[in-house]
Amino acid sequence: MIKSAFAAGALCGLMLSACGTQSGFTTATRTSPAPIVRLPAAAASDVVLHALGLIDVGYVFGGRNPEAGVDCSGLVTLVYEGATGLKLPHNAARIAQLSRPVEKEALRPGDLVFFNTQNAPFSHVGVYIGDQRFIHAPRSNSAVRIDSLNSRYFAQRFEGGRTLFED
Repeated sequence: MIKSAFAAGALCGLMLSACGTQSGFTTATRTSPAPIVRLPAAAASDVVLHALGLIDVGYVFGGRNPEAGVDCSGLVTLVYEGATGLKLPHNAARIAQLSRPVEKEALRPGDLVFFNTQNAPFSHVGVYIGDQRFIHAPRSNSAVRIDSLNSRYFAQRFEGGRTLFED
C-alpha cells in the first residue's frame, strides 16, 4: 500500500519512464520544417473508435502491433494509420512536429495529448477521447488504458494538445 502522495508520484514516474519514444523534440532551426498534417475533421471519430478497440492491448517498448503489444507512439501510429491511412513516425516528438497546437480547452476527440514523462518535451503521447480523458500505452507491465488529464500525475506533466485535423 502506498502511504504518501510523494510515494505515489514517484511510483507513477517510474511507471511512465519506460515509454517507448525518446523525445528528439528540439526548437533548433531546421533546413526544411516538417509539414503540418491536415486530416478531414470527420475522420476524428474513426481515430477514437480505433483507439478504443486497442484497450487492454499489452505494452511493449517499441511495439506497434496489437498482437505483440504497443508503446505510446506505436499506439498513435497504429490508430491513425488504421483510421485514416496516415503513416506517422514512431516517435512522440516527431508526431508533435507534424501537428499543430491546440489549447487544452479546445481539445476535440481524436486530437493528441503530449506529456513530459522522461524529463524531455513530448516524450509521451495519447489520443484524446473527450471529457478530459485520453487513451495511451503507459508503461511496461501494463496495457493500453484510459486516464484523466486531471489526474495529479498527468496534470503536472501535460505539455499540450495538438491536432492533425482541419479546423
